[in-house]
Amino acid sequence: MGDAELEHLNGSSANDERLGRLLGDPALEWLLARVRRRIELGQPLQGVVTLADASTAQRRAAQRLLGRPPRAGRALNVSLQAVDEVLRSSGACADGLEAAVVALTGSVYARGEALAAERLAWEQAFAPLTDLVGRLVQAGAPGGEELATWLERLRGSGAVKRTEPNPQAARALLEHLAAVLEALPADGQPLAGFAARVAGGAHALDEGRPLAALALGAVRALAKLTSPGPDESQTEARREAWASVGLLCDELSSIVLALGLPGERQTASGRILMVARESGQPVWLTLRQLVRDMPSWASTSREVLSRQTVYICENPVVVAHAADRLGAECAPLVCTSGQPSAATMLLLHALRASGARLVHHGDFDWGGIRIGNVLHRRLPVKPWQFDTEAYIRAADAVAPRQPLVGAAVHASWDPRLGETMRHAGRRIEEELVLDGLLADLTA
Repeated sequence: MGDAELEHLNGSSANDERLGRLLGDPALEWLLARVRRRIELGQPLQGVVTLADASTAQRRAAQRLLGRPPRAGRALNVSLQAVDEVLRSSGACADGLEAAVVALTGSVYARGEALAAERLAWEQAFAPLTDLVGRLVQAGAPGGEELATWLERLRGSGAVKRTEPNPQAARALLEHLAAVLEALPADGQPLAGFAARVAGGAHALDEGRPLAALALGAVRALAKLTSPGPDESQTEARREAWASVGLLCDELSSIVLALGLPGERQTASGRILMVARESGQPVWLTLRQLVRDMPSWASTSREVLSRQTVYICENPVVVAHAADRLGAECAPLVCTSGQPSAATMLLLHALRASGARLVHHGDFDWGGIRIGNVLHRRLPVKPWQFDTEAYIRAADAVAPRQPLVGAAVHASWDPRLGETMRHAGRRIEEELVLDGLLADLTA
């Protein structure tokens, strides 16, 4: 309600004496409060309002107002249209119920209009993102549909409003977010340099910054990555997400160990793998190499590794023994070195996209089960001598007997494994089953 309209209502043709007799009874204060609330919210003054468990005084006041007794029962129902008609026909207030309530209780803050203005301000705050995503979807750009789904979730979550309650300030934040998304994918740039060029400051995408949190959600949607689970490293998951769109964060500290991976001559990393495979030597690859110079088999549209099985182990000792005993004859082997790093996940995703079949083995302890759960949640991995039957065989065959300690963990790929391990109470490390693993790698 605008100021002019309020002024008109406050100066309307209300007969104070008649109006006081009709609506001024204290027993009708509940009715005035209900009507006033509707005016604040911009709701129509129609229908029936109900007062549960009305007193005798309230029922008598309603009867005097409307000229008829209310219906029997404890609840009191009052028709707002009937009250409006009484006020107009009696001459108490020619402008009706709304003007009468304003005359009796004072000017009303039009909350409905304020809410509408707030909604408009938030629509304007989201406009940079809405426009960008709309253009991407219309152009059929890769990731456009994923971003549209992400944006709908972001709107509904209230995350932006919790981060920045002021819609004008939120618009500036979302303008930077739109600029970040429009500049992706990058080509292996350091994250800080990208942020300085695109997001208004070198630290704008640092962990803990509001823009970084929002951008990571969008990046994970683009790369079809899930948020890290409780058993995953938050730091490595963050590195992996940025790396998936060509941005490097601590790119030299995230590494992956491999043996026998296929190489090629077109890329530097491919040549490194080729030489390492021919010589039967393990090789460390950095996140920087994988983002900037992934082997060409990872970027082709053909599944060039469709007949390859890539084995995944948990401990570097398996790789060392495989290199010593099998050398250049070793099947492709990737080591997670404990919890998988961003470099590990990026390499495994590239191998899977190129058609490779992934199989995984780890320590038969609760830490090994957690690592397996991460891999099985993130990738189409099959167990490699890492199920209930393999555990029972190993428990019967190997010594010494190491106790299994800590809280039990459910193995997502084999519902029986965790309970079997808990009951046996034995920890069996990969080093104790090396002969069986190396026999598979010989193939």
